[in-house]
Amino acid sequence: MLSSIGQQYCFKKYDEHTSMNQKEIAKLLNARIIAGEAGEDMDYEFAFASDLMSDVLTIDTDSLILITGLANLQAIRTAEMSDISCIIVVRGKKATEDMVQLAIENKMTLIECDFTMFKTSGILFNAGLKALY
Repeated sequence: MLSSIGQQYCFKKYDEHTSMNQKEIAKLLNARIIAGEAGEDMDYEFAFASDLMSDVLTIDTDSLILITGLANLQAIRTAEMSDISCIIVVRGKKATEDMVQLAIENKMTLIECDFTMFKTSGILFNAGLKALY
């Protein structure tokens, strides 16, 4: 049986891509925006999922969302070095106060999501975000 999220997006064309803002992303994922009011007007086209920050450092694209299970300062600092302005922390992990403060200082959007990385990636892909590779 499909969930309501699955029912809503299961018939979307595979090659149909779109961009989304942070509020749309949070609504799709039933997630919480905990930092990022400065980026409300930013639209995101791409998503990249990884817990290996060394892989994240190889990315060179704009309008990208990082999906990760790492809830530490290293994720924020790596995103900063890679010019990533939106991070989704998955698996119900909670961002520390230091993470939130650093995200605010760097004008990043930080979203907490209870879904797994796989489910989060699938929902965003089915909603039209592009994969990098």
